[in-house]
Amino acid sequence: MVRTFAECEIPSALRLQAQAVREEAWPGLGGGAHDSALDPRTMLFVTPDGEVTAALDILSKDLVHDGRTYRASGLSAVATAKEHRGKGHGRRLVAAAREAIARSGADVGLFTCDSELRRFYESAGWAVLEGAVVIGGTPEEPFPSDGPGFDKVTMAGFFTERALRNAHTFRCSRIGLYPGEIDRLW
Repeated sequence: MVRTFAECEIPSALRLQAQAVREEAWPGLGGGAHDSALDPRTMLFVTPDGEVTAALDILSKDLVHDGRTYRASGLSAVATAKEHRGKGHGRRLVAAAREAIARSGADVGLFTCDSELRRFYESAGWAVLEGAVVIGGTPEEPFPSDGPGFDKVTMAGFFTERALRNAHTFRCSRIGLYPGEIDRLW
């Protein structure tokens, strides 16, 4: 079952389990809080007996691209517990997040992932935004997804008529997302 919470409202038992899943995926980085200005929402895949097997966060903000303002949301901190990988929990959670973003009124869903995860996200309904680079950080201290040592691809979904009409402007472009200093690149 997929459960969704505002980040600040996750029941403590589920929060601890989600942190453990993320800590397993990224030792030492185990899931700190996001910038509240990004309206963080946590989605968890929870088994009938209450075990969190996968977790992700959805972050949102306005994005100015090619002279137009879009409501953008993206995935962050996606992780599946090692013992549950390959069972479809992560894929179902990522697909549910895509549907939730589409229903939320966001114009565009946008995030980066390691290139080796491209097929996983495509299998959950996301599409690669060919040639696109997301610029994170802040305008004063940009953090681009094509920085040294990164092997990232940009994943996207266009949900509103206006975003679909202008999707071509996102391809092969540098997209100034600038989520801030805490969530430098979601």
